[in-house]
Amino acid sequence: MYVCLCKGITDTQIKNAIYDGATTVGKLRKQLGVTGQCGKCSTMTKQIVEETLSLTNNGHPAKMFYAAC
Repeated sequence: MYVCLCKGITDTQIKNAIYDGATTVGKLRKQLGVTGQCGKCSTMTKQIVEETLSLTNNGHPAKMFYAAC
């Protein structure tokens, strides 16, 4: 889904940038340009950051399985 129409940035691009270390809206703005023009996407961007970080482990996707002993 498109989050930033001004720059054509999708939620997938934002999530991938978060996994690569851009864990704040400011870092995402520098890396992708999101929220840098009209700013209407800032609320959705912040929500994506919070949701993605809550599902990750230090910026990396959480493991969905564990090794059996």
